[in-house]
Amino acid sequence: MADATPVDREEGGLTREYTGFAGVLLGVLCAGIALVHLYVALDPFISELQRNAFHYAGFGFLACLLYPLASNPAVRALDILFGVLIAASAIYLSLAENAIYDRGVKLITLDWIAIGICVAGAVELTRRLTGMIIPTLIVLALTYVGWWGSLIGGVFAFPGLSWETVAFRSIYGDDAMFGTIARISSTYVFLFIIFGAFLLRSGAGEFVIDLARAVAGKLVGGPGIVAVIASGLTGTISGSAVANTASTGVITIPLMKKAGFKPKFAGGVEAASSTGGQLMPPIMGAGAFVMASFTQISYETIVAVAALPALLYFLSVAFFVRIEAKRMNLAPMPSDGQTLGSAFRKGGASFVIPITLLIGMLVAGFTPTYAAVFGIVAVIASSWLTQNPMGPKAVWEALVLGTKNMVLTAVLLCAVGLVVNVITTAGVGNTFSLMIASWSGGNILIAIFLIALASLVLGMGLPVTAAYIVLATLSAPALAGMISDRFVIDALVAGTLADPAKAILMIGVPEAMMALAGPMDPAAASALVGGLPLELAAPLRDLVVPQDVAVTAILSAHMIIFWLSQDSNVTPPVALAAFTAAAIARAPAMATGVASWKLAKGLYIVPVLFAYTPLLSGDWGAMLTVFAFAVLGIYALAAALQGCMEAPLGVVWRAAVAVAGVACLWPSDIRVQLVGAAVVIVSLIINLRVAKSVPQPTP
Repeated sequence: MADATPVDREEGGLTREYTGFAGVLLGVLCAGIALVHLYVALDPFISELQRNAFHYAGFGFLACLLYPLASNPAVRALDILFGVLIAASAIYLSLAENAIYDRGVKLITLDWIAIGICVAGAVELTRRLTGMIIPTLIVLALTYVGWWGSLIGGVFAFPGLSWETVAFRSIYGDDAMFGTIARISSTYVFLFIIFGAFLLRSGAGEFVIDLARAVAGKLVGGPGIVAVIASGLTGTISGSAVANTASTGVITIPLMKKAGFKPKFAGGVEAASSTGGQLMPPIMGAGAFVMASFTQISYETIVAVAALPALLYFLSVAFFVRIEAKRMNLAPMPSDGQTLGSAFRKGGASFVIPITLLIGMLVAGFTPTYAAVFGIVAVIASSWLTQNPMGPKAVWEALVLGTKNMVLTAVLLCAVGLVVNVITTAGVGNTFSLMIASWSGGNILIAIFLIALASLVLGMGLPVTAAYIVLATLSAPALAGMISDRFVIDALVAGTLADPAKAILMIGVPEAMMALAGPMDPAAASALVGGLPLELAAPLRDLVVPQDVAVTAILSAHMIIFWLSQDSNVTPPVALAAFTAAAIARAPAMATGVASWKLAKGLYIVPVLFAYTPLLSGDWGAMLTVFAFAVLGIYALAAALQGCMEAPLGVVWRAAVAVAGVACLWPSDIRVQLVGAAVVIVSLIINLRVAKSVPQPTP
C-alpha cells in the first residue's frame, strides 16, 4: 500500500486510488467480489444469509481500503485490520446461525464480539461515507429498543427488549443487516451497477452524448436539451444522480454556456436532468428493486408503469430549457456534423443491443438478476460490433469499476437494515403512519406535503435510496390507506356501500346511521372515512376495496415517496447533484441549487398525479390521456414561471396561462381539464404568431 496516492474527498467520504502492486491487488479483490456475485446469481450454491454476509464482508473491507481515516501508514494498517475483522465477523456470523438456534438463541462470547464488530463497522463506515446522520440513527435505533424506549411516555413508548434479543435480531432478523435490504443490494443493485459499468466501459456513454447531440443539438436551446436527453439515457445505466451529473456534465455544461445560458442555469439543467435518471427505467437507481421488495409487486410491473412518468419529468425540464432559450433570444448552435447514422455506427450497438435484450428478458419473465448477467455478456459481445471492442483488460476494468461504484451503496444498504429492523420491530412505522393520517385529516394532498417535507429533512443527511427506505417504512402504509379510502368514499357518495361495511362505520360513528341510508355528500363522506380510527379503517378497506385497487394504492404510495425522496439532489441546502454541477459550471453553489430546484418541479407535480389519476393504474388509453393533459399543464406552468412561451408573456396572459396549467392537472372534472387545455393551446398558437414578428438571432 506504500505507493497509494494522496487522500481525496469523494461523495462524502475519503477515497484512495491505488497504483502499482497495491493497485493490482485491489483490482483482484474488486474483480473477485464481482465475479462471485455474478456466479451466485446463476447458481445460488450458498444460502441467502451467507450471500448477504459475504456481500457486507467484501464491501466492508473495501470501504476500509478506499475510505481510510488518514494517509498515515500506521492508521492505514489499522484500517486494514479493521476491514479484516469486519469481513471475518460477517462470515463467521453467517456460518454460526444454526449453532445459535441449536443453543436456543443464546449468544456466546464469540457471537457477541462478531456482532459488535459488524455493527461498529456499519456505524463507522457509514460515518466515513455519508456523514453523521446514519450512524446517529443506528445508535438511536438500537438503544431505543434496548434501553431508552422504556423511559419515555407517549405514542413512542416501547417496553424494551433484552440486549441479547437486540443483538440477534440486528443480524438475523428479516429486515436486519443481512436481511431483505442486504438481499436487494447483493443481487439486483450490484448486478445492475456492474451492467452499467460494462456499458460505460464499452463506449455507451459516448454514444449517449453523440445521440443526444444528433437529435437536439441544432435546436434553439439545443445544448440544454442535449443535457436532458443524455442524462435521461445515462440514467438507464447509472445508479447515481451525482455520478450522472459528473459524467455527462463535463460535456453538456460547457456546451450550454457556449450557447449563451448562464452558468447557474446550465448547472441547474444538468443537475435536474441527472436527478431524473434515478426515475428512468429499467434500472431507476436502486429504488425499483427496493420498491419491488417492499410492495411485493414485480419489478417488471414497476419499471413498466414508471416509463410515462419519467418521460413526463424529462419533458418538464426540457420545457424550461426551451422557454429560457426563447426568453434570452438565443440562437441555435452551429452544426457539428453529428448525425443519427454516425452516432449509431460509432457505438450504437454497445448500447441498443444489451438494453433491448435486458428489457426483452424482463418482459419474457426472467428474473432481473438473470437478465442482468446475460445483459453483461451481451455488452461484451456487442462491443465487437463497434469501434471499441472489449478485450480481457476492458472486462477486468469494468468489473473493478462496478465494484468500486458499489461500495457506498452496499455498506449503506446493509447498515440501514439496522434502522429498518428497529422500525418494524417496535412498530414505529405504524405510529408514524397514524400521525400522518391524523395531521392530514385524511387529505391526500396534505399528506403528500408532509411526506415531501420529511423527505427533504431526511435528505439533508441521507442519500436518496436510504431516505426512500426509511420514509417508505414510516409513511407508505398511511398514504396507501388514504389512497384506498377514495374507493370507500366513492361508494358512500354513490350510496352503494354494502351493509357489512356500513356496520363497521356505525361502530365507529354511531351518529352516521341516518346519513348511511342513502347517497352522501362528498365532503361528508371524506370527513366520515378520514375520522375513523385505524382499527376500524383497516377492516373497512379490506372489506370494500378490491384487491387490484389496494395493490394500485400501495404502488402509488411507494412511487410518490420514491419521487419525493429524489428532491435532496436538487434542493438547497444539500443538493449534491446541483453542487457537483456548480463546480463544473464554475457557478455559485446555492444559486445553482435554486435553479435546479426550480427546474425539477416535476418531482412535486407528478406525485400528485400518482395519487389522484390513473397514470400508474389505468389502461393505456387512460394513462395516455392523463399524460397528454399533464404535458400541457406542466408546459403552461413552466411558461408562467418564466414569463415566456415562444415570445414573452404579459402579466395578465401569464396569469391566465398559469390558471389553465393548473386546470389541465386538476383531475376532478374532465370539462375543467378540456377548457384548460384549450386555453394553453390557443395561447401557444397566438404566442407563436407574436414570435414570428420578432427578429430571430442567427447561429
